Amino acid sequence: MIPHQRFLRLSGELLLLGLAATLSASGQDTDPLAGVSPGIRTTVRFSESPPQSSDPLQVRYRLMAAEEPPAYDVSKEEFEILIPDSYGKSRPHGLFIWIHSGNTPQIPKEWEPVLAKHKLVFIGAKNSGNPRNVFDRIRLAIDANHNVRKHLNIDGRRVYVSGFSGGSRVASMLGVAWGEMFSGTICCMGVNFYTDIAAPDGKTYGLSYLPDEGLLPLVKEHCRIALITGEKDFNLPNTLGVLENGFQKEGFKHARTFVIPGHGHQPPPAEWLEKAIEFVDEGKTP
Repeated sequence: MIPHQRFLRLSGELLLLGLAATLSASGQDTDPLAGVSPGIRTTVRFSESPPQSSDPLQVRYRLMAAEEPPAYDVSKEEFEILIPDSYGKSRPHGLFIWIHSGNTPQIPKEWEPVLAKHKLVFIGAKNSGNPRNVFDRIRLAIDANHNVRKHLNIDGRRVYVSGFSGGSRVASMLGVAWGEMFSGTICCMGVNFYTDIAAPDGKTYGLSYLPDEGLLPLVKEHCRIALITGEKDFNLPNTLGVLENGFQKEGFKHARTFVIPGHGHQPPPAEWLEKAIEFVDEGKTP
């Protein structure tokens, strides 16, 4: 079986799982989150990668990339996690996976109460900023998804990937090309798309990847995509173009922009993050 045929078979199997499926655990490894206390930001390591990130052929063909992914070992990586004080095994929480533009998974301090209010576990990989290759940034987010869902009580309907600037562009590709793993995407000041995009500034922004056509109907129907930008953000024309001539033109049912008045290329204020969370949460009860 040639690699592309192999990938199409794999993605077809994944579609059968549905958005709310829980990733099954393999093996009986020690719980890496056992020592994490709610309310305290903690550094953790994982030892397991699912096929969606560990198979180089699948990683490559999810994007139809010409390049070969480099060697990768999740056990050598570190993640920062923050579990809300409200978390308990008896009540599922959502998951907020963060991809920063820099090499530390920073978010504004004012975001933390918003994430806690909406019962979202935060996790972000270290060394996952713009200098890192895109394949590793993608695999780190997938591995965060897999391992947190394996060890915590996570609602599969509320698994969101987000990021800022270059990290937001990576998140936008994950939310589509790995859409069976992420029910929502929150892009902050940056977004990529899989077709050429005509934008209001008269420019055409070229395609960044090519997702599997077998997965797209699921993503278009069920995944929710929030595009946050600012009135003074240099990515504003690109973002508006992607909404109108990308997501809307291609038939995505749940995509919208949030344009912050007077705001530049910076992480959004907490109240705007909350607007985006409420949008991707729509129809779900935290």
